[in-house]
Amino acid sequence: MTSEFDARTSRVADSDAQAPVVRVSGEIDIQHAGELEDLLAAALADAKSSSAIIVDLSNSSFCDSSGLNVLIRAREAALRSSCTLRLAAPSHQMLRLLDLTGTTGLFPVQPAVAG
Repeated sequence: MTSEFDARTSRVADSDAQAPVVRVSGEIDIQHAGELEDLLAAALADAKSSSAIIVDLSNSSFCDSSGLNVLIRAREAALRSSCTLRLAAPSHQMLRLLDLTGTTGLFPVQPAVAG
């Protein structure tokens, strides 16, 4: 069974800057984790120091441990670059995964992406 996945990067006004936004649609699973990792790395390379990278999860229906590991590695890379990785509009399933794995406190969460 093949799951659907789409991700793309855009920008949104965030305080005084244009924050990179990685918009995810579909399932973040082992089949799609590499694509998400590449997009997050590109967004981080494009981000200014002390800015936020926002992962818009409003259209993501599922995340497994491989997807969570991608987010954790991206967070660590962001911190090394003096950036923040934020999760926007995570699903109930994603919030439950963060809770079960003890990673809730690693990610600032916002209800939605502005703009």
